[in-house]
Amino acid sequence: MIHRDFGGPLFGHVLRLTGNDRQWAEDVVQETLVRAWRNADRLDREPGMLRAWLYTVARRIVIDGRRSLSARPREVDVAPLALVPVPDRSEQALSAMVVADALRGLRAEHREALEETYLRDRTVNEAANVLGVPPGTVKSRVFYALRALRRALRDGEG
Repeated sequence: MIHRDFGGPLFGHVLRLTGNDRQWAEDVVQETLVRAWRNADRLDREPGMLRAWLYTVARRIVIDGRRSLSARPREVDVAPLALVPVPDRSEQALSAMVVADALRGLRAEHREALEETYLRDRTVNEAANVLGVPPGTVKSRVFYALRALRRALRDGEG
């Protein structure tokens, strides 16, 4: 009788409360009707009072559901995580090691000129001031350093 008389309107009300989550709304209506059945001997049979009791119980079930969802993280199926590609940075790491090794093989003044201009992003004039040499010397050292790096990297590949 309760389900026949109140089930449809109760479901519509609960559907709005659950943000149109049909499955959750069906679960809430079912739980509400089970509680009505358990408390049948204590319920006021007057339709307005019965309707108010059902709507109040349903609203409280939804509120409790929202609280429990916010209290613990949502469960996630880990199966799709096995399919998530993990970037392989080994090639990048290997390249960095090769370049670092090639840099160590440069003469100290060439490596310093590259560090100042490329790594510290200084202009030729700024690097010259830091290194205490003329700008032309910095340009020359950078030129020879890059040429030596290219040769070292090319020889390292073969």
